[in-house]
Amino acid sequence: MIMANGNLVSNDRQARDYEQTLEDIDKALSSEQVLRSLVQGLPQEVIEGVRRTLATERRELAALLLAYQNTKNGDFALLKEQAGNDPGAFLIAARIARNLTQKELARKLGLKEQAIQRWEAEKYRTITLQNYQKVAQALGVTWRMQEGTPLTEKWGLSYDVTPADLNKVIRHARAKGWFEGKITSDDNGSATLFRYINDHVTRYGTPSLLRTGLGVISHKDDWSVLSWKAEVTRRAEKVIEKMKLRYRPIDVSWLVDLVQLSQREDGPKLAQALLLEHGIILMAEPQIAGMKLDGAAFLADDIPVIGLTLRTNTLDNFWFTLLHEVAHVILHYRTGLSAGFFDEDASMYSDGIDGFEAEANEFAGNLLIPEHIWTRSPARIAKSSEPIEKLAHKLKIHPAIIFGRIRMERKDYSIFSNKLGRGLAQNQLLNNAEKEDA
Repeated sequence: MIMANGNLVSNDRQARDYEQTLEDIDKALSSEQVLRSLVQGLPQEVIEGVRRTLATERRELAALLLAYQNTKNGDFALLKEQAGNDPGAFLIAARIARNLTQKELARKLGLKEQAIQRWEAEKYRTITLQNYQKVAQALGVTWRMQEGTPLTEKWGLSYDVTPADLNKVIRHARAKGWFEGKITSDDNGSATLFRYINDHVTRYGTPSLLRTGLGVISHKDDWSVLSWKAEVTRRAEKVIEKMKLRYRPIDVSWLVDLVQLSQREDGPKLAQALLLEHGIILMAEPQIAGMKLDGAAFLADDIPVIGLTLRTNTLDNFWFTLLHEVAHVILHYRTGLSAGFFDEDASMYSDGIDGFEAEANEFAGNLLIPEHIWTRSPARIAKSSEPIEKLAHKLKIHPAIIFGRIRMERKDYSIFSNKLGRGLAQNQLLNNAEKEDA
């Protein structure tokens, strides 16, 4: 079944890129030698997860390409289904159905091709209602909405926020420098914050779910989570614009290097740099009071973004939460990352979680401590540090990761409390964030 989420192939260049990706995936799935080169050094438990993900990626890409090719041959049904009720995606689908290139549509409107490229890249979310109507008219599209509902309201912020919640976010935003130079003398911050959030919702929508260790809870109206995501996204967009990033979800052998960086004193900072090399942005942003959010993974302009609050400021929590969000990127790039994952209490021991979270937990846990090694290791029952540190050396990971796992497995948080590397991740990543915005 095709998910109507507004994702679709919009031009021949993108179609060729997807065709090449499909060819690469087919080689990996049909040749053990090719697959081994992509997952070299990873535990077998992780390789199986990657194999399943490649199969899912192949199905999703094949469906997108088929819809595009069918439309160019006169059959609009699949592309229309993919566009769903997204008015911007529907305009793109209508252009393809009319057999018009972006350049030809721009000429009909008296615009430069770059204008259409920009609008379509954003699925027309930042376009004015007047310009939307011009494009729709040029394509012969009639968009029906409830009488009296403007387009900007359909895409914009549509729920109330209490004064207490609003003031809480404003205080946090001021303290963290979100609005520097943006607040006028007659603005106490609320008008700026509303514009700030509304611009974000217009482009990306709202976080639909906050996934927790207690299950999956709807937090689509959570003002704090939305505000936090908007700030992480703003910072990520600056990096995307500067670095011209591209994410390719096939080669994952670099995950071995990521895990081994945990041994390094400056591991969190190095992890941020390594992820960036592979088209993934890692941002540390403190949580707003009361949020109880550990990490998140979502897309900004098709680039994966990982946000961490570092509220539990220990290395064991940092590395598991980071690898949990990386797992979402690797495993769920086309099957959930566009909606986003917002994780509270990311833990391999959480009960009652959904399938996506269970997959991410298993993937992260096996990257750090492969299950076939853990079940046979004397470190599991150790009462002293020596066997634990010996296993960490063998696995090339920071001992704090194993100390943290033992505490949680035994449900005894009084042991090894001085072995968790407190304060190191915050010192590196939050200081980096301050320099980045300076």
